[in-house]
Amino acid sequence: MRFLHPEHDEQLELSTDDVFLNPSLYEGTSRLEAELSPSDFPGCSHPIVSANMNAVTGKRMAETMARFGGLGVLPQDMDVGTVARIVAHIHSADPRYDTALSVSPRATLRDVQGIIRKRSHDLVVVVDDEQRPLGIITHADLRDRDQFTPASAIMSKRPVTLPVGIANREAFLRMEEARVKAAPVLDADGRLAGILGRDDAVRLELLRPALGPKGELMVAAAIGISGQSAGLAAQLVELGVAAIVVDTAHGHQRRMLETLRAVADVVKGRVPVVAGNVCTAEGTRALLEAGADVVKVNVGPGAMCTTRMQTGAGRPTFTSVQVCAREARARGKHVWADGGVRHPRDAALYLAAGATRVMVGTALAGTYESPGDVKEDRDGALYKENYGMASARAVSDRAAEQDAFERAKKGFFREGISTSRIYIREGHESVGAIVVDMITGVQSALTYAGAKTIDDFHERAVIGVQSPAGYLEGTPHGALRR
Repeated sequence: MRFLHPEHDEQLELSTDDVFLNPSLYEGTSRLEAELSPSDFPGCSHPIVSANMNAVTGKRMAETMARFGGLGVLPQDMDVGTVARIVAHIHSADPRYDTALSVSPRATLRDVQGIIRKRSHDLVVVVDDEQRPLGIITHADLRDRDQFTPASAIMSKRPVTLPVGIANREAFLRMEEARVKAAPVLDADGRLAGILGRDDAVRLELLRPALGPKGELMVAAAIGISGQSAGLAAQLVELGVAAIVVDTAHGHQRRMLETLRAVADVVKGRVPVVAGNVCTAEGTRALLEAGADVVKVNVGPGAMCTTRMQTGAGRPTFTSVQVCAREARARGKHVWADGGVRHPRDAALYLAAGATRVMVGTALAGTYESPGDVKEDRDGALYKENYGMASARAVSDRAAEQDAFERAKKGFFREGISTSRIYIREGHESVGAIVVDMITGVQSALTYAGAKTIDDFHERAVIGVQSPAGYLEGTPHGALRR
């Protein structure tokens, strides 16, 4: 990467809003020629990672991220038993078909209402005792019904179904002709194997699933910094996680370095160790020397984070990633950009600055796959709650085993928002929709830079600095004119 006016631009501390990508010649014929597989470790088909936040990544998020080629990182606050159950579920999940929501014909409407918003496909399958579909239920079937109505009375009894192995194009055309958003997928014996959405059939043509060496969907897990971290890391490796993320708000500290050395010693290179967060070359170097394979970069830009307002500490995002990536690349290592992603351009600019992956949090929180229940405001709009991992709420949960007085003391040291409504947006209800939006934007960004891989993108990218007005004129402003 080089700046358009290096003698001036190199001296500035820049956020992603401050910069733009200067177009160059592209020799290819299609943006689909752009290959987005990260170079830090194999398996994923693109660089988007869901953040290890309690309100962002759980079982559904991690599974869906992997199915669409990315990586989900389970939060550090999960106990190891919960992580074990989630990892086992994800490893057994079908790489192509979404996990079905199913009930018996004796279930009630109330039972259906409790699970139908757990997945974005809006489909509950009524099955017999041998998992053969009897019918399907969608939201349209729930209207004006008593909550104790049995599922058998409200289900559609002749659903469109698809056979395992059907081509994406054929599956899409069948669902398009039948005017359905999703359909149950049946194995050779007629048993329920999963769900395929009409839009997902198209997305699966663009994105390959993230698979480990055994062909299982990949999932990573985070741990904090403590005396138990090394032992927990050893357990996570045995469970089969794809990477371990050692995470704390201020990564350039003695406790982190001690923990990281202990974790690296027990992991012994069997899986990558990611550590953060830092925003300086010195912090990056310290974590790499302590045993990190990848450094997680950025302090304070997250939507739920108040670190910069509370402490004044941090650094503008683009410069943080640029200087940390430069240090890591000089040592043959890598960095992930973490936080501050609102638009696909942010992810593209982070990759141009030298990141191999981009961690996304709040932008994924308002989806059906994120943890927590869908709620409804007084106007009927749907939302989910989100909160920062350094907020009073998260700190209190993390210190649950301590007495009330110790929890109260820790509650004073908060650097995050404890509750926020993230609304579910039409057309972006699913993780798949958001990931495709980001990935197609990044692919196009590569072609504007004349590149075909992420590493090539970093080498070729020419970055300019713009005024606030320059940024503003690039935002959509023609949707409504009177």
